[in-house]
Amino acid sequence: MDKQTVTIYDVAREARVSMATVSRVVNGNANVKSETKDKVKAVIDRLGYRPNAVARGLASRRTTTIGVVIPDVTNHYFAELARGIDDVAAMYHYQIILANSDESNTKEVQVMENLLGKQVDGIIFMGNLVNDAIRDEFKKADVPVVLAGLLDDQDAQPSVNIAYRSAMNDITTRLLKAGHKDIAFITGDLNHYMNKEHRLLGYQDALATYDIPYDEQLVFQGNYDYQSGYELAQSVKSSKVTAAVVANDEMAAGLVNGLTDANVKVPEEFEIITSNDSKVTVITRPQLSSVTQPIYDIGAVAMRMLTKLMNHEEPAINNIVLPHGYIARDSTKK
Repeated sequence: MDKQTVTIYDVAREARVSMATVSRVVNGNANVKSETKDKVKAVIDRLGYRPNAVARGLASRRTTTIGVVIPDVTNHYFAELARGIDDVAAMYHYQIILANSDESNTKEVQVMENLLGKQVDGIIFMGNLVNDAIRDEFKKADVPVVLAGLLDDQDAQPSVNIAYRSAMNDITTRLLKAGHKDIAFITGDLNHYMNKEHRLLGYQDALATYDIPYDEQLVFQGNYDYQSGYELAQSVKSSKVTAAVVANDEMAAGLVNGLTDANVKVPEEFEIITSNDSKVTVITRPQLSSVTQPIYDIGAVAMRMLTKLMNHEEPAINNIVLPHGYIARDSTKK
């Protein structure tokens, strides 16, 4: 029998019990004799029956599914966030539907519409920007939405993050204390709220403390990916900068490899500090010094917050800020 087509009816017929009994066994109902339970489970294993979560949801008026919008499934930062979400979702017996939006605002709208069409109970939204089109989708959704690793300037959705401005100030200050005066700020699109109103301000705060004028020529924008970091290496080398703070680990990895290929020695001639402390930081040579942030926890806390909202509980705090730290590796001098 094709496992894809095995139904609860087939299990009931083979086990010679009612469909209600099969349903009780599948849902862990204690009100079934142990010998009956064993018999049903044996048939389920033999036939390879997989309960249809959507069908079960229709019966209970809940799909037990969560939509997770991820901008780039290959990015280690977002993959780690998704792992935290998935582990907590499993604890509360929710399945997740992972939807990749390819860093595209147009596709994000489409992905939101698709998830809502699947009758999800809630959505966790990750990305780099919340624009008006996405906000309209949030308003249209009759399910709760939580932002993870993302801030919205209108502060309309519950969210879980670190203090990005403070983190960028911290790492820029470290390089200033080390004697650097010309420090590059390497980021994604500066039109994105988190970059312009948080990370850039943190960089500027540190410069102001050391009475160093802000120079927009030292700001380099990329696409959040490895290749854009690699391609920026030539421009960075040609400028007067001697160090860089980077908003994203994939770009930092591209930068360190690009500089190495251009015969710039890191950290002897150029120091780099990145921002996420994802697994990428220990893959590069030299390994990358970084802001440390609890990436897994951001995902896990966002999912826990969503479970409360789905149960109509008001969270004690709408915008949770988790602590960050710093780890020195080999892209900075000892």
